[in-house]
Amino acid sequence: MAGSIKENLRIIRDKIAEICAKKGIKEEIEIVAVTKGIPTEKIREVFTEGIKIIGENRVQEAEKKYREIGNIFEWHMVGHLQTNKVKRALNFFEVIQSVDSLHLAQEIDKRAKEMNKIIPVLIEVNTSGEETKFGVKPTQLFNLIENILPLKNIRLIGLMTLGPGLAVQDPEKSRPCFRQLFELREKVKNKFSLPNSLFRGRARERSDLILSMGMSSDYEVAIEEGANMIRIGTAIFGRREEDQ
Repeated sequence: MAGSIKENLRIIRDKIAEICAKKGIKEEIEIVAVTKGIPTEKIREVFTEGIKIIGENRVQEAEKKYREIGNIFEWHMVGHLQTNKVKRALNFFEVIQSVDSLHLAQEIDKRAKEMNKIIPVLIEVNTSGEETKFGVKPTQLFNLIENILPLKNIRLIGLMTLGPGLAVQDPEKSRPCFRQLFELREKVKNKFSLPNSLFRGRARERSDLILSMGMSSDYEVAIEEGANMIRIGTAIFGRREEDQ
């Protein structure tokens, strides 16, 4: 997209409103502005346009930006997190969206305890079955949740997934993945006892499990399939230099 950030966000919000009206969706859809490779001046601009959450993929890059921008946003880790970088990540990330193993969850819990924090997390589920993607297999989700729930310093607040690579050309390819994550969330809610108020974040209080799914190419399909959080980069900022 070649428009300004302000215009791009207007287009995205108009599309969200149109889908919600058509589908009778009452829930607010939260936009996470994915800022990988985006300079800080552009990131500050989305704050003036009402964006409250940003997502980063790499700890080192996010750390540098955080020093320049500060905590005006709610910072979400949306990329794969290595256990040896958890301690650094928890200095500024408020939510980890990419928990994909018990080992990682235990490390987050350990470091959070040392820092006297409770860290909200989402479990990343590999719904596309692609070997190149991170995430727990759908068949292993319940077992992982059973082991995560007793941990005292992390709090499960939702599920996250990515559509298949083919969705860049054809967003419909993501629909089965998103539908599966929605169905998994409903089963999780029925199977496990979760608190009524999952997390009072700075963006807003979240009383239902987050479904973080949908990116620039397929967020419309994601909302149709039940997403209440979408992660948007290119559709807001345009293509990064490294992508061109």
